[in-house]
Amino acid sequence: MMRRRQVLISGAIASVASAGSYLGITPCFAQTPDLRRKPVTLVVPFVPGGGTDSIARELARDLSTRLGATVIVDNKGGAGGAIAAVGVARAVPDGATLLFATSTFITHAASDPAPSYDPVKDFAPVAILGRGPLLVVSSKASGILTIEQLIAAAKKDPGTLTYCSAGPGSINHLAAELFAQSAGITMTHVPYKGSGPATLDLLAGRTQVFFATVPTIRAHVNDHKVNVLAVTSRVRSAMYPETPTVMESGLKQFDVSTWWGILAPAATPVAMVDALNQVIRDVTPSLKDRLLNEGATPLSEPPAAFAQTLSDELSAWKKVIR
Repeated sequence: MMRRRQVLISGAIASVASAGSYLGITPCFAQTPDLRRKPVTLVVPFVPGGGTDSIARELARDLSTRLGATVIVDNKGGAGGAIAAVGVARAVPDGATLLFATSTFITHAASDPAPSYDPVKDFAPVAILGRGPLLVVSSKASGILTIEQLIAAAKKDPGTLTYCSAGPGSINHLAAELFAQSAGITMTHVPYKGSGPATLDLLAGRTQVFFATVPTIRAHVNDHKVNVLAVTSRVRSAMYPETPTVMESGLKQFDVSTWWGILAPAATPVAMVDALNQVIRDVTPSLKDRLLNEGATPLSEPPAAFAQTLSDELSAWKKVIR
């Protein structure tokens, strides 16, 4: 029995060491480093230049240093992130191709009647980096300054109040739809191909409301070009402590946030996923200030916790869609 236990422990250590060495990591129990290192491709489902893309590039630099290998950022925008997701799902499951995902990874799949990927079955969750609220903002031209005024305006003329989003099925879209359902109001959705053009039309007064991510709208908030009505998280944002939550404004169960995370193809070996998770958790502290500046809370969780988050959110957003 003792010999069998020793064999099992040795096998487990060898498995993790192999995965770590393959990624260019030398675990503390490894005697010599394995020089068999491959370039890693980090696929970003958005065009270059946005807030998510810049966070992904900063992570790629940290990973490259930690792994001792080249980490390439590959931007594949379009179809609500589905093009990037499908590409990663079909990639060789060897840890060399990863998806840099946000909450839209889940909301798009939940809202698509014939989704091209299954966010739970087609992927191996690796690590979640951080989570942050959305900001409910209105155009200066709208004259809307509070959530209460927003609800009153929507009830006065149902359907005439418009809200913009980064596209159908985006976190902006579904957060606003959940808000409308919770408040018992009707607003008209105006989708755009990305948060950039959506923001431009909001600033021009062509739309009235935007449930925006902090990286998207922060500069315009700081320049007082939009009205900030509320944050969508359960608690107030440390970045905007004077801004109430939607809950405080009357919708007691409203709690929405966005996240950033890393996923691999479903068949990626568990030892490889665990090794990647540890590497990403080790480099996450170097991203802490950046995430805090984006209004997010840095997170460090095992793959199982991230997997549970994906499953829970998929179920919740499907209820909103129904």
